[in-house]
Parts: sequence; C-alpha cells; structure tokens
Amino acid sequence: MLGFLKNPVVVTAEINMNLVALTVMGLISRLWGLSYPRAVVFDEVYYGQFVSLYMKRIFFVDDSGPPFGHMLLALGGYLGGFDGNFLWNRIGAEYSMNVPVWSLRLLPALAGALCVPLAYQILVELRFSHCAALGAALLILLENSLITQSRFMLLESILIFFILLAVLSYLKFYNLQRHSSFSGRWWFWLLLTGIACSCAVGVKYMGLFTYMLLLAIAGLHFWHMIGDQNLSNVSLMCHFLARGLALIIIPVAMYLSFFYVHLTLLYRSGPHDQIMTSAFQASLEGGLARITQGQPLEVAYGSQITLRNVLGKPMQCWLHSHTNTYPIRYENGRGSSHQQQVTCYPFKDVNNWWIVKDPGMQQLVVSNPPRPVRHGHIVQLVHGITTRYLNTHDVAAPLSPHSQEVSCYIDYNISMPAQNLWRVEIVNRESDTDVWKTILSEVRFVHVNTSAVLKASRFTGASLPEWGYRQLEVVGEKLSKGYHQSMLWNVEEHRYGKSQEQKEREVELHSPTQMDVSKNLSFMAKFTELQWKILTLKNEDTEHKYSSSALDWITMDTNIAYWLHPTSGAQIHLIGNIVTWASANIAALVYMCLSLWYLVRRRRKIYDIPEDAWQLWVSAGGICVGGWAVNYLPFFLMEKTLFLYHYLPALTFQILLIPSVLQHLSDHLCRSLLLKSMFSALIVAWFSSVYLVYRTFSPVTYGEPSLSVTELKDLRWKDSWNILIRKQ
Repeated sequence: MLGFLKNPVVVTAEINMNLVALTVMGLISRLWGLSYPRAVVFDEVYYGQFVSLYMKRIFFVDDSGPPFGHMLLALGGYLGGFDGNFLWNRIGAEYSMNVPVWSLRLLPALAGALCVPLAYQILVELRFSHCAALGAALLILLENSLITQSRFMLLESILIFFILLAVLSYLKFYNLQRHSSFSGRWWFWLLLTGIACSCAVGVKYMGLFTYMLLLAIAGLHFWHMIGDQNLSNVSLMCHFLARGLALIIIPVAMYLSFFYVHLTLLYRSGPHDQIMTSAFQASLEGGLARITQGQPLEVAYGSQITLRNVLGKPMQCWLHSHTNTYPIRYENGRGSSHQQQVTCYPFKDVNNWWIVKDPGMQQLVVSNPPRPVRHGHIVQLVHGITTRYLNTHDVAAPLSPHSQEVSCYIDYNISMPAQNLWRVEIVNRESDTDVWKTILSEVRFVHVNTSAVLKASRFTGASLPEWGYRQLEVVGEKLSKGYHQSMLWNVEEHRYGKSQEQKEREVELHSPTQMDVSKNLSFMAKFTELQWKILTLKNEDTEHKYSSSALDWITMDTNIAYWLHPTSGAQIHLIGNIVTWASANIAALVYMCLSLWYLVRRRRKIYDIPEDAWQLWVSAGGICVGGWAVNYLPFFLMEKTLFLYHYLPALTFQILLIPSVLQHLSDHLCRSLLLKSMFSALIVAWFSSVYLVYRTFSPVTYGEPSLSVTELKDLRWKDSWNILIRKQ
C-alpha cells in the first residue's frame, strides 16, 4: 500500500530563460532608484489627492474614469503605512517623511516591468520566432517614455499591463482552441481574458478600446467556427455561452465590483459629495447625514422642508426667498411685479425653509395623524420666515424674459391676484398614488393657473445682479415638456411643523431635526448615480503648457517636463526613444503598403507568400495595427486636453509590429543568403542605435545624473521639445 514511497517524488519544470532574463531586466529598469526624486512628479499631484482620500475613507468623484486604478495606487499607500496626511498642492513639493514614496510608486513600476515579458510572449503566441519576440521585449525595455511613465504614481503603465495581459490571454486561449477546447487551461486563459479586459476598463476608459477590439476578434473567430461542419450545434452553443460568460458577463460583474469596493471604502462625507443627490449625500457618514438622519420619510400637509434643485449645476442650490422685492424696473427698461424675490441660494440658510400647506385649510402644522402629500395633489408653498406664498404669473423673469417670474406674493391691492397653487408631480414614482418622500422623491411643481414648471434657471450660468445678491434665478418655465433636472426638486431637510404661531415657528425653523427613519440607498442606485456623474461631469478643459494634439504624437513633436530639481540641472521628461518611434511609424507604413500589395495580387490569384505566412501576417496586423488604431484614432474625436502619455498604449502595439515586419521581410523578401546577412547586419546596427538613444536620454528618464547646460541643449533634438535650462 505504501509502495509509492519507495521511489522519490520528482518534479520537472521547463524554465524559459529568455522570460526570466527579460523579467529581471524589466524589474531593474523600472525599480532602480524608485524613490528618487522624493518630490511630487507631474500628475502625482492629481492622483495623490485621491490616495489620501482613500486613506481617510472620504468620498470623492473623479471624472477621468473608474475607481480601480485609484484603488491600486491606494493599495500601495496602504501597504506602505501611509496615513493620507500630505498636502498635494504643488508639483515639485518635497514629500514629508510619512509618505512612503517607494511603496506608492511600486505597483505602477511592477506593471511596467511585467510589460516586457508580456511583449515577448505575445509575439511567441502569434507564432513569430523567439528572436522576433526577444526583439519586441527589448524595444519595450529600452523605450524611455514607457520607463518614465511607469516609475511614478501614474496609471498608464497599469493600463498597458492589463491591455497586454488581455491580448496574451486571448491568444493563448485561441491557440488551445483546436486541440484542447473546454480543458482547464482553455477555461483559465478565456476567463483571464475577460478579467484583464475588465481591469483595463476599470483603470481607465481607454481600456475599452482594446476590449472592443478583442470582442471583435473573438466574434470573427466564432463566425469562422460556425462554418466548421465538424462542430455540432450543441458544441457551437457551448462555445458561444462560454465566450459570453467570460468576455461579457464576468467583466460587467467585475466592473460593478470595483464600484462596490470603492463605495464601501469611501463611506465618509467629503468635499466632492455636494455634486451628488441629497439621497446619496445622506448615505455618507457625516456632512448631510448628520443633518438629515432620522427625518420623517413622508411629506405631509404642514411639513417644514427645504427644496434642493436636483441638477446641481453650476452649483448646488436650494429654493430661497427673502424680504427684498424685485426692482420696479430692470436696467433694460422692462418692468417687474415688485413682488418678494424667490431665488436659488447655494448655501444652507433659514430662508430656505418652506411649509407645505393644504389650500383648503389655514393651519400650518402637521395634523395627527399626518396627512401625506401624494402625486398629483395640489399644495401651496409658504415661505417659513416671511409667511408669503410661492407665486408665479404672466410677468417676464428678470434674466429669462421667455419665462415667467417666480415670487412670493405681496398683496398691493391692485389687479394682480395671487396665483399660488402648485401641483406636485413625482417624476420617479412607481405608481400614481405614490407618497412624496423626503430625499428620495424627485418632484416637479406645476403651476395650476399657467401650467408653468418651477425651474432653477441656468441662463448662461449667470446670477442675479446686486439687487438679487448674486443668487441664481428661479423661473416658471412655460415649455414644460420632458423632465430636465433643473425642473426637479427634492426635499433635503424635513420636520413636522408643530407651531402655529409665527414667532414659535421661527424658533422651530432654526432648530435641528431629530427622528428615526433610515433612507439608505441600494448599491445599484448609488452605482448608477456615481457612474452617471463620472460620464457627464466634466471639468473645464483649460490649455496646459504641455498639452498637445494627437497629430503631434506620431512624430513626437512634443514632450512633457515632469520634474525639475530646485537647484541643479537634474530633470525628468516624458520623452520617447526617437529611433523606436520612427521605426514604429515606418513599420506601420510598410505593413499597410505590403498588405495592400498582397491583397491586390491575391485578388488576381497570385500568391506571393505561403498561406500560413499570410495568416500569420493578418493575425499580426489584427492585433498590432488594430491595437494601435483603436487606441489612437479615437483621440481625434475627443474634446479634452490631451497629453503625450495618452499615446503610450497605441505606441506599445506599434512597437510590437516592428519585429513582426522585420521577420516577414527577412523570411520572404530577402531570398538570397547575402541579402539575409546584409539585412541582419542592418538590424544589429539599428538596434545598437536604439540602445544608444536610450542611454543618451537616460539622464532625463531617471532624473540623474544632473546635466550641464551644454549637455541639456544637446538633448534638444527637435526645436519643439521643451528642455528646461536654468538662467545663469
């Protein structure tokens, strides 16, 4: 029974020394001197703020993309024991001792280092020679721009890592397709493809480009499978479902999980939550939650409420009134009603309180039991402090003459009767009998007499003149089709009014509310709102000193100064290996010209290369040229501030094309031994120049050694490059 113990247990393993050597060199090139400089480098000033907020569990919104990349950077801070206490306000600021610089930069550097062996494996899986694969890996290793971008707390190297991992995983899965379908390895690489795609999209939305490319390639491959008569209908359906699970369902689930972790970690109120809805803010610890927690859920006749405009642009604001009236005549000569002003005020104030009144009764307190207000009910809104009724009429608004003026009615004993009845319409109702709910209900107020809708005017973002204290205009919008968010209001603060006398009511309005009703949002509700904010909230794009156009990237007519030593000439630039960039452009041009030539010739039934070589050529183009195109061309359609680092994912695919084209030229165009020898010699000379340029620009890639003024001037190979030179 124990006979198997007579022989030793032997484990054999194949180790690809090329991969080992490339991985070690990649780690050395990216990790060497990683803590230098111990100062904020370029966009570290941007991402560092989010890392600090993660450490303090404070909620934030970043309109640049999903949270997964930020969480990975924060993981580095967590592993290094960072407490989040650092003021990220200036590029070049020295890090304090509590900031674990090496740990914060570690994950981007590791991702950049692993891109080197990934490039090697991708070429191998594409069925190119190990020599070509080694060349691709070395080009990635010696690319100065990729080194610079991976050595700091930035996201591009992480994005490129997941993109290359997704491509490699799909190629391995595809190569196992014919002989090992539904095996353990087959499932592993298919699932890893979907996971890597989800991670790429979760780091930056740029990852979506490669994800869509792989989906298109997978769809094309499956289309070819449909024509395979050896596969049964059941087998085809299993293949389809497996791909749908791994490439669509799992990535979507993972994408949701990124937000789930993000929202779980960031449970405290912070400076960014003001752009979120009241319901979202109330779900966070502190801030609005301290004010609104435990408020009555159902709005009733007699309720005292504040009404927040749902849009929140250009700033959050609440329906507001004060004793001042509209001027009799505006500066342009138009007249007003001279009624009490109604505005949208961007700060919490006692004058934001309103009382929901039943038009058929005089009391301003909640009855016992409370009578809830439902969708379609008619109400009057009474200003809490002045006790005047919200009113609108056929008088032009001060800034928006096409809309009606909104006021609090003052009886001047003239022929202008009060028009103060409003119909409550709950936009997000589930039925026509829904009760108006605190925080959760988004409500339109429709004027009964004129059908105008109460709206926070966003007229060119302007505010009222001095007579209106620069507050935002509120109007009655006559064209009430649709549900624009500026027409929607939600109750933010709410109490049941108990005081009928005005003086007692004023004291009540100044006091805090306290009752016990929970209004926590579901995860999907919070995810939907946050995702919408990320997609629609855009910071004003301003011209940056180092911004560039997509056309500048191909020929590297631009660079970015990342860091400058405060006293010496040491500096770091995002600047590429110009030989590699030029070679990548030539390789892409050669590929497209040769492909067109082959296609025309094949159309004439002339086959210049064997069929397997043609399939290899097409596969390389689909991955390398396709990857370059989908990661580059969309930038011509984007209206945002662009920088050179946006081109790095596209550049990576273009670099992979270089050895592919070189091997093709060597195998199929250099037919004689002499030509092959000469071509090999040219490749050696060319690669030597790549290494020489890498060494030449290493001082501005790593930031050391410090260069003299003359040496810095010598590095300015293009007039458009901005090499920083101190005045003597």
